[in-house]
Amino acid sequence: MPEFVNPFSGMVPERKMTMEELVRAIRLDVAGELEAIHGYMAHSDATDNPLAKAVLIDIANEERVHVGELVRLLSILTGEEDEFLKKGAAEVDTMVKKIAHPVQAIAGEGVPSIGSLKSG
Repeated sequence: MPEFVNPFSGMVPERKMTMEELVRAIRLDVAGELEAIHGYMAHSDATDNPLAKAVLIDIANEERVHVGELVRLLSILTGEEDEFLKKGAAEVDTMVKKIAHPVQAIAGEGVPSIGSLKSG
């Protein structure tokens, strides 16, 4: 959320961040980008105006690029981020292999969703 009412929000602290603080700050930046994507897509879904939809989706996609940039930066700074991401991807790949029709699983066909799990 904007902090325009906070007169100190854009000020540089008296000292530079440590590497640990920088990594934490970048993780927050990733979260902010993901939140922005969610907001732009929600606004796009909430209008029938074709120009507004196109612009909002374009901006959301730009935010997705920012996520990629920040995650790559985290990978470089931490030296281990890629390993965690690969491990997570491998876990999902293992789950896909256990499903009889992985193409359908990838497309979401035949896989329970939150909506399908709700009781009548």
